Amino acid sequence: MEGAKKTLGIAKAIGIKKAILKSKSPSCGCGLIYDGTFSGNLIRGNGLTAGLLIKNNIEVYTESNLDMLGI
Repeated sequence: MEGAKKTLGIAKAIGIKKAILKSKSPSCGCGLIYDGTFSGNLIRGNGLTAGLLIKNNIEVYTESNLDMLGI
């Protein structure tokens, strides 16, 4: 959780409104994340960092939904 808090602090300090994070990561994933057992199982939810950013009104995207940004 410390890394997520540091990420949020940096994002706030420089005025970030949107973030692109790694899909399916237990830290950065958004929507579906690996369950942490290294078995390849996916569960619904957001990773720690993604969830904290979202809770603080920072939009989170992954490489799999960049089209939503028009990229």
